[in-house]
Parts: sequence; structure tokens; C-alpha cells
Amino acid sequence: MPTHKRWSEESIPAEQRPSWPVLLGEQHGIVSRRQLRAYGHTMADIRANLDSGRWRRVLPRVYSTFTGELSRPAKIHAALLYGDGYAILSHRTAAEEWKILPVIEGPVEITVPYTFSAVSQAPLVIVHRSRALPHIAAGTNPPRTRVMDTILDLATAQRTPQQATNTIVDLLGRTRISVTAMQACVLARPPFRYRPSIRYGIALVGGGLMSALEVAYQEKVEDDHGLPRGNRQTPVEVDGKTLWEDVTYDPHGAAVTVRLDGRATHSTPGVAFRDRRRDNAAELAGRARLVYGWQDVQDSPCAVAAEVRTILIREGWDPAGARGTTCRRCH
Repeated sequence: MPTHKRWSEESIPAEQRPSWPVLLGEQHGIVSRRQLRAYGHTMADIRANLDSGRWRRVLPRVYSTFTGELSRPAKIHAALLYGDGYAILSHRTAAEEWKILPVIEGPVEITVPYTFSAVSQAPLVIVHRSRALPHIAAGTNPPRTRVMDTILDLATAQRTPQQATNTIVDLLGRTRISVTAMQACVLARPPFRYRPSIRYGIALVGGGLMSALEVAYQEKVEDDHGLPRGNRQTPVEVDGKTLWEDVTYDPHGAAVTVRLDGRATHSTPGVAFRDRRRDNAAELAGRARLVYGWQDVQDSPCAVAAEVRTILIREGWDPAGARGTTCRRCH
């Protein structure tokens, strides 16, 4: 199991340890009591440095050798050292390290062996436990849970089954992890919460859905209102590049594109330019386009469905034999 570098062990010969400056550099100025003792510092030395303000206690048995605010790497090393060399980054922190979630201010989340006695220490560290620690750790430095296990942990930590499904769809859609690999992860490590919802989320990704907004559109707009299910992630060529449309209805006789404008995915200049080029390409091809955001689909799915139905019929869809509406809001 990959673990934090344990230069702290007194059993490691002194000649095999890094020099004191190298150790501080690698750990961004954070050290554990065990490391200090291994490098010859007595408890009296430690207390003297703390009392003088040269060092300060960050967590139980973990100290910073500088004053001032802790950087993110320093906080990460402090949390891992608090785990006594057995901890790995997990949950939100691991997702940030994998770059599938943006970095935010908040506690560092770690996972330790199930029998470990450490407890969460607000506001710096949240401690989780796992019996599967040897199997979920990635060979990274600092160590963290594998991408698949990170997604699974975050889904299991949600407050509702629907949020668990959305987490699977959102995060799995941002990675190159295959549906088959994610299914194997769930099979090997069955989640203790929301198992059906997590499997449902994986199945939705397998069907082409890439975000929680797409899930809500399929369920609240298409399924609840008897609309045909459009194709997901349809490739289109724009300026010699392959881009992807969220929903298209060509197999149902209507050249209609529905673009789902996610809350955080269409705000950067590069993405906005790409969307404008897609709009122009659709206009040149004579395609009808509708664009909806999170609030549209969540708060007004009936109005969205009515608009989509109108455009589908106008563009050639025959509603004869279509599924009936099951939406409770419409009745």
C-alpha cells in the first residue's frame, strides 16, 4: 500500500534518511513528533521551540516549523503525518488532486485503516476509515485513493440517493474511466449506502449521459412528459474538430438539437467560443436549437417539455403512439 514517506521511523538508519533541510522542503515545513525525535530533538527542545513561537502545533503530534498561514501542500502533509504514515488523501481532497473537482478552502480529507484511532480535527482534517485501504490507494505522492474509489466515496457520502446518482454521472463523465472499470470497482467494493442509485448512475453514463443536468432533463422532461429519448453526445464537425451535442432527435424525424448549459462548464472564454461556433454550424445546417440551464430543467420541466414538444412536432416528429405523460406537476 502506498503511504506517506515515513522518514519518521527510528528503525531507519540515520544515513538512509534525508537531511533535515531536505525533509522540511519535501514536507513544506511540517514535521511530526516522531520525526523530530528521530532527528535528535528531545521533548524539551520541542517545548522550547513551541514556547518561543518558532514552531507551532498544527495537529496532535504534528508541528509547523514556521509562522504564518499554512499553504495547501502544508495542510496536506500535516493531515497525512497525523495519520502516522498510514493515511491517504480521499474524498473531496483526492478529487481535487485528481483535478476532477476544483480546489476549495476546506478541511483535508484522509482515509486511515479501520482500526486506527485518529479522529477528525476541525477545521483542518476529516478522518475516514476503510478496511480496503491496501486496495484503494494509488501510487502517487502524496498518496490518494484511486480515481474510481474517489468517485465511489464521494457518491456514498451524499445526503440523498439522487445526489449519489448525480455525483456518479457528473464525476465519471469528467474522467477517462470506463463504465466497465467503474462497474468492476463497485462489484469489488460494494458501497454500504445507495448501491442501487450508484449502479443507476453508472448505467446512465453507459447510456451517454455526462452530467446531473442531462439526467434531470431525461427524467423530468423526456420521460415524465412522454417525449422521445434523444441521442446523447452526438458528434458534430466544427472547424475540423469533433464536438459533441448534448441531445439530438434526428432518429425521431426531427433535426432538433437541445443544448444543456451546465452551471460551471460553459463560462470560460474557450468554451463560450466553442459554443458560438456550434451555434453557427447548426444554423448553417438548418437545425432547430434549444438551450436550457439547471434552473429551467429543475424548476420548470413542464414548460421546457412543452417547448421541446412544439419544436419536435414543427420539425417533423409524429407524436402518434408517443408515451403518455406521468408528470404530477401537469395534473
